[in-house]
Amino acid sequence: MFFGKKNNGNVSDEELIQLYKNDHDKARVGILFERYSHLVFGVCLKYLKNKDEARDSVINIFEKLMEDLKSHQVENFKGWLHTVTRNYCLMQLRKVNRPGTESDIDELTWKLKEEQNEEVVVKEVQLQQMEKAITQLTDEQKKCIDLFYLQEKCYQEVANITGYTLKQVKSYIQNGKRNLKLLLSQAHEPAVK
Repeated sequence: MFFGKKNNGNVSDEELIQLYKNDHDKARVGILFERYSHLVFGVCLKYLKNKDEARDSVINIFEKLMEDLKSHQVENFKGWLHTVTRNYCLMQLRKVNRPGTESDIDELTWKLKEEQNEEVVVKEVQLQQMEKAITQLTDEQKKCIDLFYLQEKCYQEVANITGYTLKQVKSYIQNGKRNLKLLLSQAHEPAVK
């Protein structure tokens, strides 16, 4: 079946994208195609309401991805791909300007705004979780993380401000990042009863 195959290989989406950026091996995008073509097809079918157009759109979207992935920084591929697909479909609807699609486009635009509002809420929750996680770091890690990432100071500036050695600053930042990652992953795990 054209859009039913799903590859659950050991390589993450982010690793595949980075490898593709390095070597431009189209097989890496092929793996992403195997993983997500059925989802892209579903979104295209929802908007375009035509199986043949949806199939063609999937191919066009993944061909465009081969160029876009070279220049875009993608952290959440699945979410990014959904947005790219939705925008592609809206552009197709506008190009064709089918009878009766103006109200459809208005409705889709409203839904898009609603989804963007949901994304803002999700980002706000993530920021709150990050702030909470930072409070759980050691004082040294908090100070160095704040200066380095939030105030955008270089290692040497952080060392000058805090009085720590350069080696200590790098260690506090590295350990702070690791601890933040652990704390944030724990915040996303469901509570065990």
